[in-house]
Amino acid sequence: MSALEWFAHKPLGGGIFWIQERFYESGNRANIWLVRGSQRDVVIDAGLGLRSLPDYLRDAGLLAAAEGAGPRPLLAVATHVHFDHSGGLQHFEEVAVHSAEAAALLQGDNYEAVTWLSDREVARPPRPGWSARQFRVPPVRPSRLLHEGDVINLGDRLLTVMHMPGHSRGSICLHDKDRKILFSGDVVYDGSMIDWLPYSRISDYVASCQRLMELVDRGLVEKVLPGHFNTFGAERLYQLASNYISQAGVCHKISTCAMRSIASVALRVANSRITPL
Repeated sequence: MSALEWFAHKPLGGGIFWIQERFYESGNRANIWLVRGSQRDVVIDAGLGLRSLPDYLRDAGLLAAAEGAGPRPLLAVATHVHFDHSGGLQHFEEVAVHSAEAAALLQGDNYEAVTWLSDREVARPPRPGWSARQFRVPPVRPSRLLHEGDVINLGDRLLTVMHMPGHSRGSICLHDKDRKILFSGDVVYDGSMIDWLPYSRISDYVASCQRLMELVDRGLVEKVLPGHFNTFGAERLYQLASNYISQAGVCHKISTCAMRSIASVALRVANSRITPL
């Protein structure tokens, strides 16, 4: 299967494109965002990597040429290293990730990447003989380590890094302050927030949700482009963040601790069975 078959995209205007993996039919299917700038293009999250995303961007005509020569520089930014967001980083020459998860990406740590893929989630295999048992996030050396407050300069737009741990220890949002757009990764999306994975931490998540509410209170976000499901606005962002905080009590912490223990064992068993490609 070609990259053109595997992916599909939708233009949202303002140089932003929404990309998805057509045949990965799962609630874990991540949104991929292409943000085009005057001097540099950025891909926010990269999907599973079963087909080459850069090939798709080129073949679909989504990479505009730089003045005089080939395409502008292309940077892939991972909002975190979970497998559904980071598997495709292997196909990019320039990769950025938060420093807290750089070692996991460099080592191809599929425990921290929470790699969990089944054959039934892939409606059409990317190539003959493919099996989910073969899938893993390969080691990738980041070309840039991100920290709170860093700015990714695209020329005519700036994306500010906001370190928002909780879902994972290196989770980030990217904030386009001028356009009041937040690329939120898995920090927040219109669904249940997951805080029971091996490197999740409820206290961090509460603090991150407080920051999200402050963004809304200060009028700094009008549109959220999340890591999963549909886009939404400031009112829904505030509601999702405040709901998490209100539910993060003692009972939630006890049940989450139990779920984390189960998930940890299951991930170690699943990843011990990964067969070589």
